[in-house]
Amino acid sequence: MSLRPGLLAGRRVALAGDESAAVGERLRALGAELAILPGSARADEAAAAAWVAAASPLRALVYDARGAFASGGHERLRAVLDEAWICARAVATGALIGSASDGRLLFLTPAPGSGSLAEAARAGLESLARTLSVEWARHTVTAVAVCPGEASGEADIADLIAFLLGAGGGYYSGCRFDLGLVAAAPS
Repeated sequence: MSLRPGLLAGRRVALAGDESAAVGERLRALGAELAILPGSARADEAAAAAWVAAASPLRALVYDARGAFASGGHERLRAVLDEAWICARAVATGALIGSASDGRLLFLTPAPGSGSLAEAARAGLESLARTLSVEWARHTVTAVAVCPGEASGEADIADLIAFLLGAGGGYYSGCRFDLGLVAAAPS
């Protein structure tokens, strides 16, 4: 995907997740300023709120669930969904709602083969994006889920996230973006 240089200039983005190096590099290359939400604040509401207050102004959150989910299991599923909610709520209520600018929440899900509960994590993050897109639409906050496939490249994921953080991405809310799906050719 070819994106305009400077597409994200002037946007400060909160990045939460341990697998986001390529995403972060791409966002910086397009002019975004990143604020990395530390792991210690992602599971604690008070710590997340304090971090947002110190890191603001923010225009978006990218929550990358891949590292936190790892290879899954019930505990990891619960932790990912709890972290996503804590991060989204802290960024939205502490920086996006009431701002003069539009805001974005992006949830990057684990790949489908990441464990027996990977589809549950993907569905849970999609549901969170859909719910928040309705609840916070009146505050000009959009929310989407990006679901990589087994063979999705980091560059493709990073480009889609960058596009969604840009002005054109504001048209999408409550959506699930599945990467790597190929339809079978008709016979």
